[in-house]
Amino acid sequence: MKAVQFEYYGGPEVLEMKDFKNPSPAEGEVLLKVEVIGVNYADTARREGAYVVPTPLPFIPGAEVAGVVEEVGEGVQNVTKGDRVVTLIEKGGYAEFAVANAQTLIPIPNGVSPETAVALPLQGLTAYHILKTMGQLEEGETVLVHAAAGGVGSLAVQLAKTFGAGKVIATASTKEKLEFAKSLGADAAINYTEENWREQVIEANGGKGVDVALEMAGGEIFHETVKCMRSFGRVVVYGVASGNPAQMYPSGLMNRNLSVIGFFLPQIMKKPKLFSSSLQELLGLVERDELKLTIGGVYPLAEAANVHELLQSRKTKGKLVLVP
Repeated sequence: MKAVQFEYYGGPEVLEMKDFKNPSPAEGEVLLKVEVIGVNYADTARREGAYVVPTPLPFIPGAEVAGVVEEVGEGVQNVTKGDRVVTLIEKGGYAEFAVANAQTLIPIPNGVSPETAVALPLQGLTAYHILKTMGQLEEGETVLVHAAAGGVGSLAVQLAKTFGAGKVIATASTKEKLEFAKSLGADAAINYTEENWREQVIEANGGKGVDVALEMAGGEIFHETVKCMRSFGRVVVYGVASGNPAQMYPSGLMNRNLSVIGFFLPQIMKKPKLFSSSLQELLGLVERDELKLTIGGVYPLAEAANVHELLQSRKTKGKLVLVP
């Protein structure tokens, strides 16, 4: 099979297409013939050696895959050869074939395309669990969604409304992205490149702070986000896209009973029932046309380096996917 691998950390140029022997499923695993691969910031962090956990070299990136069950390992009873499924794996997705834990496989409904389904496991589950599991969003509360035109952000805007948010305030960097966020249901859209964006957030919420914020930039954006919160507010941190981790003093959270919560999706993967039920719920929302996914581009696997450049340029919107 062909797969994209990197042998050392660096820019997109370290990604190389190579030939490999097809992997074999162990007990409890299946071999998937990969149809579509989701591209994420986690992939770029892996490539740069800046991921939350160490990335061993050489490494084949790719965590989101949709495809057809090609071979079933010993003891697997929940799927059979020919089933079309979507899942998250730890590595190895940028390939024509990949191995996955059978317990993490979710059938793709007939009315959902593989390209659409693959946009859900990482970004959909991230948005879902930031809002519901970690952010503990309650009906009527206000949510602040940064990077609202991106993969996680565009889903979070919609899911916040689905989960009962009273108001969703979106931020993005261009007029086009702000309009896109509003088309998804955002009540207000603010350009975070403007110096007074924090004041605009407060004004958009009637002079009050927000209850839940999704924060993935780090640096000064994090500190300004904390200032946007009202008493008992929850800031859920799920990335450091700026490459500048924020430093904070926990005592500064005390006067407003604020919470800063970390989120790392692989921990959800360790709870199969939680993972499976939430992904099935998301697929159901898509099938019923209650959750709209935007595919920002479909590219051949051989163009993985170019797609990484596009993603990190912040000029894209929606989900970027690769096809073998």
